[in-house]
Amino acid sequence: MSNCISLSLPVLGWREVLKALRKKGFYATRQSGSHIIVENGKGLWTVIPRKDELGKGLLLQIISDCGITKKEFLDLL
Repeated sequence: MSNCISLSLPVLGWREVLKALRKKGFYATRQSGSHIIVENGKGLWTVIPRKDELGKGLLLQIISDCGITKKEFLDLL
């Protein structure tokens, strides 16, 4: 039996994702249609679609774009 804890992502909307990323120093720079562009001023940026439910694959891509781990992101929620 493994001591590894599964870090599954919850179903999140764009507001929860933006709120979590703000805690890590990201801020919305502009909006293009239904997408919000966020950056941290250090060259990292990503696009968050304004959807009530973001898919796990998209959420993982946003986390990767921001240069943080899944665990770090979950701790921000």
